[in-house]
Amino acid sequence: MQFDILTIFPNLFNSFLNESLIKKSLQKKVNKICVHDLRVWSEGKHKQVDDRPYGGGAGMVLMAEPIIKAIQEIKLKRSKKIKIILLSPQGKQFDQKMAQRFSKLDQLILICGRYQGVDARIEKFIDEKVSVGPYILSGGELPAMILTESVARLIPGYLGNPKSLEDETFSGKKSLNITWPQYTRPEILKVRNKKYSVPKILLSGDHKKIKEWKKHQIMKALKHKSKKIK
Repeated sequence: MQFDILTIFPNLFNSFLNESLIKKSLQKKVNKICVHDLRVWSEGKHKQVDDRPYGGGAGMVLMAEPIIKAIQEIKLKRSKKIKIILLSPQGKQFDQKMAQRFSKLDQLILICGRYQGVDARIEKFIDEKVSVGPYILSGGELPAMILTESVARLIPGYLGNPKSLEDETFSGKKSLNITWPQYTRPEILKVRNKKYSVPKILLSGDHKKIKEWKKHQIMKALKHKSKKIK
């Protein structure tokens, strides 16, 4: 799958693309992620990409023209399975269901908003607005990383063990980030004068009982979360 990210701060993505599973997926060519400097498509000596808003107001607004030119140039010519996304606080909130929908595409073009916003005429050239949460950030770069990783990891070949996706609470019809308590070695953790042990059921080797225990822990967590929401 191809991800194209339009930003005026491309260097923000350097560590994101050069660490962990994202880096491995690029090396294995499971995904292709291209970060584009929006200034490449701007005019004039100073490569301006923003200007003052008509009608007055604080802050600057990203210009529509460089974005439109970029979209036209990087959009895959032979595929219809493309979505052009503006990352914006006014967008629909991103969730796992949306990630799964996007993972079926051939290309995602992500536009990172900045400053006071983006020239509203850009809406004629995008498919959706997406927000990563009910809060304000300085720009769309962090949301672009979140969306990219969430979608990229659903592409076959990204994870070393595909079963990891099946075990996640977010997969399938489930929609809440709930899982069972996780433990690893040592079996007995000693801190000062206290000992903290792994539940015996997880050491039993009885896979049926372990599965029932996990299900029970998830139901307990869901019940507790629903009480907190009320």
